[in-house]
Amino acid sequence: MTTPDQLREDILALVRQFHQVNWPVEEFIPGTTPILTSGRVFNADDLLYLVDSALDFWLTAGRFAQQFEQAFARFFGVRHANLCNSGSSANLLALSALTSARLGERSLKPGDEVITVAAGFPTTVNPILQNQLVPVFLDVDLGTYNLDVRHLEDAIGPRTRALIIAHTLGNPANLDIILEVVKRHNLWFIEDNCDALGSTFRGKLTGSFGDLSTTSFYPAHHITMGEGGCVITDSSVLEKIVTSYRDWGRDCWCEPGKENTCGKRFEWQLGELPHGYDHKYIYSHIGYNLKLTDMQAAVGLAQLQKLPQYIEIRRKNWQLLLEGLSPYDQFFILPKPTPGANPSWFGFPITVHSDAPFDRNELIHYLESRKIGTRLLFGGNLTRQPAYLGRSWRIIGSLTNTDLIMKQTFWVGVYPGLSPEMIDYIIESFASFLTNFS
Repeated sequence: MTTPDQLREDILALVRQFHQVNWPVEEFIPGTTPILTSGRVFNADDLLYLVDSALDFWLTAGRFAQQFEQAFARFFGVRHANLCNSGSSANLLALSALTSARLGERSLKPGDEVITVAAGFPTTVNPILQNQLVPVFLDVDLGTYNLDVRHLEDAIGPRTRALIIAHTLGNPANLDIILEVVKRHNLWFIEDNCDALGSTFRGKLTGSFGDLSTTSFYPAHHITMGEGGCVITDSSVLEKIVTSYRDWGRDCWCEPGKENTCGKRFEWQLGELPHGYDHKYIYSHIGYNLKLTDMQAAVGLAQLQKLPQYIEIRRKNWQLLLEGLSPYDQFFILPKPTPGANPSWFGFPITVHSDAPFDRNELIHYLESRKIGTRLLFGGNLTRQPAYLGRSWRIIGSLTNTDLIMKQTFWVGVYPGLSPEMIDYIIESFASFLTNFS
């Protein structure tokens, strides 16, 4: 009689064959094959992990999620990694955790201020507003596209309590100065590491500097689960709070399918509930349900094994673009790593000089016509986006560079799905466009 284990092996063998037939290696045809800015990169192993988890039919977080969290925490050298359903949710969880009453006098209260930048992706800023806090916006440097730390001290006010910063397109922010200011003013620090998985600063991984940090596993990012995110921390107190907010706000920390982890499930007395109220139904925070499935975690576990290779390719592609486009720096501000950083690049940002004989739109329309994907630097100046008009915030100094980025900056991809031939074609396309202006 055939056993379930034998059938599983047969199924997985067929899955490997299916991958080989369904996703053959395709030839790159310049001008015909799309060159994306980002995308999923996977092989048969990812599909095998996905199907293996599906055969368990354990649809919420399970064995693969537990393995991933343990491996991801080890990767960063911290104690805790909490998976959730997206990088955006990870930012929401990280910021919300800092409002918990369990943090005593250090908990963030409505009206407290959080320092950030306006040049970025909205979900770094949204949790500030969603928690009734006040964003304090600083400008960014051109070239690194990160926080202009020269004005960081000026941003500190009597109600400043935290700082949340994304490492732009994988390029680490100036953590030397950020950490010094954070420590001196006793601020919370959240690293939005969604675009920077594998980047290092002074030899240490970004994502391991903050009180909390976040990662995204959307297909555009360094590794993917399709949808998915993670909050990491070295603090057991913060980890329990994040878990609570992720899991409906409940006080119980039992994993899915388990109970009485604390050993006194019917012995608690919290709030104004009667003594002995079932701990699985006691809620200590106004939380959400932001868990992910074990099938997503399974894909992530397979992807994680390829992360070092992906990082290497990203760095190589970025370097090839830099070398190929350096002859045209009279037209562009080309990207530069932050001193002390070794970025795991998410993209290659380019700013068209104000006095260039063409504008950004002319160039990106030309590139797009040649099947070369481009993206703007996310929301540009978020304070000018319709969602944020009429909101309360403070701006320190001017947002001159942020406005310039909104009008003149874009980026092209470096992700591992791009071959050297594709990178060469991107460079050739720039050269072709610029021959009209040399």
